[in-house]
Amino acid sequence: MTTIEKAMAMLPARGYLDMEIPGGTDLVAEINHMRKEKNAIILAHYYQTGDIQDIADFLGDSLQLARAAENTDADMIVFCGVHFMAETAKILNPTKKVVLPDLLAGCSLADSCSGEGLRELKKEHPDAIVVSYINCDSGVKAESDIIVTSSNAEHIINSLPQEQKIIFAPDRNLGRYINQVTGRNMILWDGACIVHEAFSLERIAQQMLDHPKAKLIAHPEAQKPVLQVAHYVGSTANLLNYVVNDSAEEFIVATEEGILHEMRKRAPGKKLIPALTIDDTCNCSECHFMKLNTMQKLYLCMKYEQPEILMDEEIRLKALRPINKMLELSKAIK
Repeated sequence: MTTIEKAMAMLPARGYLDMEIPGGTDLVAEINHMRKEKNAIILAHYYQTGDIQDIADFLGDSLQLARAAENTDADMIVFCGVHFMAETAKILNPTKKVVLPDLLAGCSLADSCSGEGLRELKKEHPDAIVVSYINCDSGVKAESDIIVTSSNAEHIINSLPQEQKIIFAPDRNLGRYINQVTGRNMILWDGACIVHEAFSLERIAQQMLDHPKAKLIAHPEAQKPVLQVAHYVGSTANLLNYVVNDSAEEFIVATEEGILHEMRKRAPGKKLIPALTIDDTCNCSECHFMKLNTMQKLYLCMKYEQPEILMDEEIRLKALRPINKMLELSKAIK
């Protein structure tokens, strides 16, 4: 069952979205009030809308948010991201209430792999360990030996014995890139993110001609031809840091456009150009699922404390082990 199917099965829990918000409600003030009253922390991914990013207690990529979830002393975690991220927070915090503004905020990459499918692949390669990208659901995490993010995947794979056989799931593009930079030959699950797969090499090449001083920076979830022409390849957080610290004044950014909000705040004098996609009717690289969360839904989520992320304890404990392994192996990464 995919994340979306799971969410659809829980649609009665979305009844709070039908509640009307009184006209003139100051959403920011009310959210700030509830945050203090309920001892809640708001975690937001860089791909959320700008207003949600601005109100978050903590803004980050998958690795940063996992660490923030692990270390929080809040009673309620309000996760502004997608379903697998909220699940990760619950795995790390079983006694805390974890809520997600819109239960339908899924992930095409996470839905491309299942625990059942991964078990079948493991039977074909019994001598392999499973390293899974954090962009997967709890069932896949439970079948994994180590979880990685785009920030720490290279570091963690390099820490494993060279002779160790590895199944890498679910992102084939990230896996292919990690194979390239580590010299490995991992067995790759055939999954991908629809947002990062949509970048058009032809249109990006034209952008590079139109902006000859711009550097192309790309997330490793993008396809190989885009990565091959990029000046820099890195995780969401690393792309942000690159824009801030590099001497260039113009960048073509090949990842979800939500990151541009924080880039503009932290590098206000630099020109940021979203990389173009194959769909010439929409020049944006938006994740529809990420953008399902809104300030209105955030307000209602905090007010009614739903929908809550719930999880089978056996699955949670199995999924916790590879996440803890990741957190231990990535301590050296800032």
